[in-house]
Amino acid sequence: MKSKLPLYDTDYQLWLEQTIAQLQTHDFSHIDLENLIDEITSLGKKDKRAICSYLMRLCEHLLKVKYWQQERETCIRGWTLEIRNFRLQIQLILKDSPSLKNYLQENFIQEYQNGRKLFLDATGFNSDIIPEDPCFRLEQVLDQDWLP
Repeated sequence: MKSKLPLYDTDYQLWLEQTIAQLQTHDFSHIDLENLIDEITSLGKKDKRAICSYLMRLCEHLLKVKYWQQERETCIRGWTLEIRNFRLQIQLILKDSPSLKNYLQENFIQEYQNGRKLFLDATGFNSDIIPEDPCFRLEQVLDQDWLP
């Protein structure tokens, strides 16, 4: 005899539509609460992961602009386009969730260091050349008009 899997595991989209309908009609007794809680929790984690990823890549590209002189002439346009894109993505997330600005501040040093590692991998530079602590402030990083 087959065990019946929950709708969440067999048809996510249908589960989502059903859960929305149950919430709208206040049918709280039939809601798959465990999976709903997991989904809401993952939404918050998703935004946090995304904003940190954009910050890391933003720092990587700012380091390219600041330090990678031999590639600057041919790559500056692409780097600045990426910088603009990462800033816009962060701005969009912060528009929906302004409280994540504090999360950015809390994670700035770590994401700078992650971006630094990516930069060092891309360039092959000696790690002694690039400071381990951020060489720019978060306010500068997020400023649409600032470049190092």
